[in-house]
Amino acid sequence: MSVPPHLAGEPVRAGIPEHGRIPRYYAVKTQLLALVQELGEGAVLPSERELAERFEVSRVTFRQAVSELVLEGKLVRRQGAGTFVAPPKLVQPLALVSYTEGMRAQGVRPGRYLITREHLPADRRLAADLRIEPGDPVIHIERVLLADEERVGLESTYLSARRFPELLDVFDPETSLYACLRDELGVVLVHADERLETVLATPREALLIGTNPATPMLLVHRVSRDGAGEPVERVRALYRGDRFSFVTQLSGPGATG
Repeated sequence: MSVPPHLAGEPVRAGIPEHGRIPRYYAVKTQLLALVQELGEGAVLPSERELAERFEVSRVTFRQAVSELVLEGKLVRRQGAGTFVAPPKLVQPLALVSYTEGMRAQGVRPGRYLITREHLPADRRLAADLRIEPGDPVIHIERVLLADEERVGLESTYLSARRFPELLDVFDPETSLYACLRDELGVVLVHADERLETVLATPREALLIGTNPATPMLLVHRVSRDGAGEPVERVRALYRGDRFSFVTQLSGPGATG
């Protein structure tokens, strides 16, 4: 099976093992990528039988290639309708920018719906992150993140209930928490420590986000601070790996400005 010439220097090279033989499913995958680029966003793929015959492979091999592209967010399956070319991934900056601002900058309508709003006693780790005492009350807000009405993530935020006793009275959970902190409570986030890793969602998380438990997720841990360096929030946010990528700006030691 030949590799499309315009893809020869792209993903297929990374897929060639040391012995030099390209796995058959991977060669199919590169051909599917070429077809995806040709068809464009939202187009439906020809039938499995047609494409398996075109690529001269078994349906099992073809399905493996398609499954990888679905997990990577290049294709999307719709029950009873077929397999479609997926839209481009959403891009969220690794910066102190709210989810609302990040989505609107891409022309996407952000949304959230509330799952949990409660008071909890802080365990030792949470207390250390928020610089409070273990057992002190914290506010826990858990929300599903939406992009143009599509469920794309799940966010849990923890704040000191003693520092923000009025928060739940003034905060609309369908809107930006950062805007509420700034406009209603006069708190501006200035610094944050953030860590990003890949995980699989728990069964509960997958159900809330509406995704396959096998879909890779991007997990963000963040502790945000105000101008005085005091912790304001601790966040645990899950984003669908097939729908999101993250971007940041880096500077070398010689950079100016």
